[in-house]
Amino acid sequence: MATIIPVASFDCVVFGATGDLTTRKLLPALYYRYKDGQIPPTSRIIGASRSEITGDQFRERARDALKRFVPAHDLSEEALSAFVDHLDYVAVDGAGEDGWEDLAEKLAERPDQVRPYYLATSPDLYGAICRNLARHGLIGERSRVVLEKPIGKDLKSARAINDAVGEVFPEEQIFRIDHYLGKETVQNLLALRFANTIFERLWTADVIDHVQITVGETVGVESRAGYYDTSGALRDMVQNHLLQLLCLTAMESPLNLDANSVRDEKLKVLRALKPITANDVQHVTVRGQYAAGAVEGRPVEGYLADLGPGSQSRTETFVALKLEVQSWRWAGVPFYLRTGKRLPQKMSEIVVQFRASPFSIFPEESFGREPNRLVIRLQPQEGMKLEVMTKDPGPGGMRLRPTALDISFEETFKQRYPDAYERLLMDVVRGNPTLFMRRDEVEVAWAWADSLLKAWADRPEAPRPYAAGSWGPTAAIALIERDGRTWHEDLR
Repeated sequence: MATIIPVASFDCVVFGATGDLTTRKLLPALYYRYKDGQIPPTSRIIGASRSEITGDQFRERARDALKRFVPAHDLSEEALSAFVDHLDYVAVDGAGEDGWEDLAEKLAERPDQVRPYYLATSPDLYGAICRNLARHGLIGERSRVVLEKPIGKDLKSARAINDAVGEVFPEEQIFRIDHYLGKETVQNLLALRFANTIFERLWTADVIDHVQITVGETVGVESRAGYYDTSGALRDMVQNHLLQLLCLTAMESPLNLDANSVRDEKLKVLRALKPITANDVQHVTVRGQYAAGAVEGRPVEGYLADLGPGSQSRTETFVALKLEVQSWRWAGVPFYLRTGKRLPQKMSEIVVQFRASPFSIFPEESFGREPNRLVIRLQPQEGMKLEVMTKDPGPGGMRLRPTALDISFEETFKQRYPDAYERLLMDVVRGNPTLFMRRDEVEVAWAWADSLLKAWADRPEAPRPYAAGSWGPTAAIALIERDGRTWHEDLR
């Protein structure tokens, strides 16, 4: 059983408390941490939004949300009631004047608490909320502010947001959250590489043929259509989630696990990414947009129908990329990235494909000469799988087949693991920024994404249609197969 280490008592103020993120993710995450004894009983979670509701109404909404989004076997009436008793609410206009005196009065009841401010709002409000916090004297040495993605739509807007928040909070108190970095498997990637010499010594261009990173979603745009159509898959997923996974895969060993040491090494990878120009864009990128099809056995409409009757859009819902990290370790090793909506399965994985053996003593008919590969699963079931060649049991000659050395964390360690938001929220309270993005990381990632967006604009082309429930446009298959490789789609 994992050791649960309580955090310091805190007052967490969640702006956007009546929104989808709070309902689906933040309240369940905080409930689990309370249920496991990690949140001290003197802590409070204070909802803040423009909705004119009472504290009792907010608590009732929270109770309903937890019953909906927490599995029944993890809910007990005793724990649920005790947790809800720690919730409070203040009606606050983040960009205006209303409600701030009420919030200040409530926080003044416990002036020595750690104070995380979670901005589960539109990024357009980040600067205004932070300025109001400062204007009403609500920021101190024990304050932290959590920024949800997207931090801007390009480098210019990201800098504007960072400047606005940075005028109020010092960098060490700013926590830019990417929930992928809180996943157990992502942290185990660091352990796999830097605590096991067997892997780190193989982590080179001499041994690795290529790397694939896939993040697939079965859902369409749903209630996010308005936001998504101004964003697209590159801004929504690649610029943050996928590039962060690439950084952790490709980074050099940090000097230690100090937050800045880890983030310094990730930053070096981002700076080593080869820019994609208008001359390259047709050969190393694919943009797609889902059409009508079937997902998980049910018919679904296409993206344009999801936007609304008569809609037209050139926004991509799928991206596949072939990237190059320009360093000695990775010279000549392509990184293939893909992400999309309305794909066959919800899944996230990193596949490290090793090179085939240069010579085999075994006859060709004995096996398909499949090289080894390491599959790191982030979801749906976190774990790692190393595929090696073994002899097929039984008489009749030397027949080989690939066999998986498979580790499912939950099955192996026989316990439920905290999800990403649970872990990251507790890191905010502790003041540990290791798994959060630093300002320069965000801005270098945007600079690279901006160059790709410009390349697409210089060579305008409508996104390629793909049937919902497929793995994207056929051009995405060609992107990797013309290099003599194939996408990993064995998701068992």
